[in-house]
Amino acid sequence: MLVIGLTGSIGMGKSTAAGMLRRLGLPVHDADAAVHGLMARGGAAVAAVEAAFPGVSEAGAVDRRRLAARVLGDPAALDRLEAILHPLARASARAFLARQARLGRPMAVLEIPLLFETGGDELCDAVIVVSAPPSTQRARVLARPGMTEARYRAILERQMTDQEKRRRADFVVQTGLDKAHALRQLRAIVRLLRERGADWRPPLHKLFRRYA
Repeated sequence: MLVIGLTGSIGMGKSTAAGMLRRLGLPVHDADAAVHGLMARGGAAVAAVEAAFPGVSEAGAVDRRRLAARVLGDPAALDRLEAILHPLARASARAFLARQARLGRPMAVLEIPLLFETGGDELCDAVIVVSAPPSTQRARVLARPGMTEARYRAILERQMTDQEKRRRADFVVQTGLDKAHALRQLRAIVRLLRERGADWRPPLHKLFRRYA
């Protein structure tokens, strides 16, 4: 089974791209949704997060607003939180891949915002990075409820730069124009991977750098 990583910095269009890949018939594992599940009532991370940050949970679930207030702007606290969540999220991704392999799927997608930062690309045979101009990225993020310029900057500081992600990518999908343009790029990439399988690697995929 070919494992495709999908990543990109905040506001670059990962969720939209993931939805498009689902429409193209690929199963997608959403790392953010998995983390939310880990911190929901009965989730595997609740006890450990509460132990590390007393008072952030209620009724058996982590209150993400309380947690955010405790960790945002505090690199050491964020490191402690990520040390709890990342191994559990990685285990969830591995379980997802195992299920898809048992079902005989030819391809599966791991949508992971911090794919490169956490070493998640080691699980992948190919990586798609979604990218948009900085002005578009900023406008998208600041339009989110509760987002501030300071919080946006703090998030960016924890992420690898868009330039470095594009450099490491196997495929770059531009999302700054319209959804139809992004879908055409993804459809072409998926078609290549379906046709070539494990033989997609260079120099064939260099053709798709025209999308970068």
